[in-house]
Amino acid sequence: MRSLNIASTGMLAQQLNVEVISNNIANMNTTGFKRQRAEFQDLLYQNLERVGSSSSDQGTIIPTGIQVGTGVKTASVYRIMQQGNFTSTENPYDLAIEGKGFFRVRMPSGETGYTRAGAFAINGQGEIVTPDGYTVEPGIAIPQDANSIKINISGQVSVRLAGQTTETQVGQFDLATFANEAGLESQGSNIYFESAASGAAQTGTPGSTGYGQITQGSLETSNVNAVSEITSLITAQRAYEMNSKVVTVSDEMLSMTARLTRG
Repeated sequence: MRSLNIASTGMLAQQLNVEVISNNIANMNTTGFKRQRAEFQDLLYQNLERVGSSSSDQGTIIPTGIQVGTGVKTASVYRIMQQGNFTSTENPYDLAIEGKGFFRVRMPSGETGYTRAGAFAINGQGEIVTPDGYTVEPGIAIPQDANSIKINISGQVSVRLAGQTTETQVGQFDLATFANEAGLESQGSNIYFESAASGAAQTGTPGSTGYGQITQGSLETSNVNAVSEITSLITAQRAYEMNSKVVTVSDEMLSMTARLTRG
């Protein structure tokens, strides 16, 4: 009975759907997190009577045919790179990107990672780093005698040193953009790596054409919408229940057939 296998693919699909939704909800308060959405496709069809085939010697054509679907499969889990909201922290090392772009991060392996989470700090050498201690490219160091730090919308980092009345520029942030941001490979810890699907990183100055601006003292929140996710969760649950009901009904029909055979 095909319905057993068809319903089982539906249950597996909704199980994955719930897993994606649960990950979104779990990361509602993760800085710079981008929600994901499961996409599904129907499986191959069995042609019991092919549409458009001839039905007689007079050339009459079957208008619709008989095609029976075999279920559903997961096509992709798509990452939605929609801008999140901003929350003010008043921490001078917290940075948010308004628009397109990613901060570049130097990983311990020597590779370059990319992040939207600008919850930065300084290490013992005065370098601006991520919460894991990874250096934020291009490696900006803040002098120990700096009384204040200012980062403008173009990514210029200026400090006011002790005993001075004017500001001194000590570095310049840049941003990286990709042709297909959804194609970035997530590595956890708010870090992405470029892939063949994302295309190569293109770096540029914040605020220039095609690049977002930097806001100091703020963080970008997750773009997860709690109401939307709960609604999707309920829909997925109901779909799972209906598929499980199909399995139950198919089992009962097989039991009836077995009893007829024994009779």
